[in-house]
Amino acid sequence: MKSVALMSTSSPEPLAGIRVVSLASNLPGPVAAAQLASMGAQVTKIEPPAGDPLAAVARAWYDELVGDQEIVVLDLKQSEQRGRLDDYLADADALITAMRPSALSRLDLHRLSETHPALVHVEIVGHDGDAAEVPGHDLTYQAAHGTLCPPTMPLVPVADFLGAERAVSAAVAGLLSRTRVGRGGHYKIVLDHAAQMAGAAVRHGLMGPATPLGGALPTYRIYPTLDGYVALGALEPHFAARVSEHIGRTIEELESTFKTRPTSYWEVIGRELDIPLAEVKTPTSGVTND
Repeated sequence: MKSVALMSTSSPEPLAGIRVVSLASNLPGPVAAAQLASMGAQVTKIEPPAGDPLAAVARAWYDELVGDQEIVVLDLKQSEQRGRLDDYLADADALITAMRPSALSRLDLHRLSETHPALVHVEIVGHDGDAAEVPGHDLTYQAAHGTLCPPTMPLVPVADFLGAERAVSAAVAGLLSRTRVGRGGHYKIVLDHAAQMAGAAVRHGLMGPATPLGGALPTYRIYPTLDGYVALGALEPHFAARVSEHIGRTIEELESTFKTRPTSYWEVIGRELDIPLAEVKTPTSGVTND
């Protein structure tokens, strides 16, 4: 299976000829590696004998992410197979890791600037500083920075995705820097920091209950229709004016009007009025993996 393109298909492959080795499992690292592959990089994903946990819980997504990559199974706890990792790193341009610092040290990967000076090392970690060894996942990073509404579970792993994008940026920046200075470098991506950045929308009162983008504005809300829901995102004055003229002005007016017609009708109206309006696709229950 070919992975889903993460760049425009009309774009050139700016990373053609670049070799990336990834030891990362779960989400941030694999998503970043898939994006680098979509830019033309040759990616080798090294997995433990037990495999990537993502494959066990979301096989179709795993297959989508690794579709353009070489998968190599190595037990890095065994010295001979650990030596094979060095063979892969010998001609690699970039390495992605996603483990706690203690695990990196046990694999003797904490001195890459000395042993592999040309390598760009993108290290994805959960926390930094005194908390570097504290375990975490997307859920706990979001919990710490106010982007959850308990008891509802998040639908999107925000910290993981932001971390993946930061990892891609770090890899590209590192490769660019290497062309100027002749050496690779070490770039640390902290998922807790990514979650903190996402939480700024809540901390500064832009999103959250009773905030401008949290439902306080009539023209930026989710409304029930006759058979579902629509999301109305008419923030700009010209969009808001069209909504007021043709659908309603207040939250109460809009709720009453939207309920009179099915969602498909309102999507047509949205296109005719040229306003941001879309059906709310709800999560499918009981999803099974291919």
